[in-house]
Amino acid sequence: MEREGATTRPPRSPGGAARGKPTLLYARPGIIVTADRFTVGSTSWQVGELTHLHTTRGPHDRVATRAVLVSAAVIGGIGLALGFTGGLQRLTAGAYLLLGAVFLVPVLLAAAGDRWRPPAYELWGQRAGVAELLFSSDDEHQFGQVSRALRRARELHGPGDWEDPLASAELWRPHR
Repeated sequence: MEREGATTRPPRSPGGAARGKPTLLYARPGIIVTADRFTVGSTSWQVGELTHLHTTRGPHDRVATRAVLVSAAVIGGIGLALGFTGGLQRLTAGAYLLLGAVFLVPVLLAAAGDRWRPPAYELWGQRAGVAELLFSSDDEHQFGQVSRALRRARELHGPGDWEDPLASAELWRPHR
């Protein structure tokens, strides 16, 4: 039953495209991904300009790296000093086991450093042939959401005028 003067609305398309609004794929404070733009903080990129998207891990924590290098240098120096002074020949079997355990200290420091302060996840892409860091995060879950949203935006944006060279290539077949 319709009231007099009431109008029916046309069905809305998903994402608000009918109203001219961009399709929102991800939005959190400081990060917005739409079908047309990728914005992180005050930096914004056109999705169509971004190519060669790939993810990597950032550098290891500097403090952990320095701790590993310093401990390895000190332990190596002690080993060299013992070797040159002939002290290695006078060590007992228990001392050799202890020395072997001490040589594991840099490895354990590296493992602990990566566990407590893991390298950041980084999203890289190229714009106008120049590689740029687009997004970096310590949170694996957030990083996965942002990178998936940007890949979806690239898929929605489409390849444009690009042609798939494999789809248009003729297959080589031998003459029989």
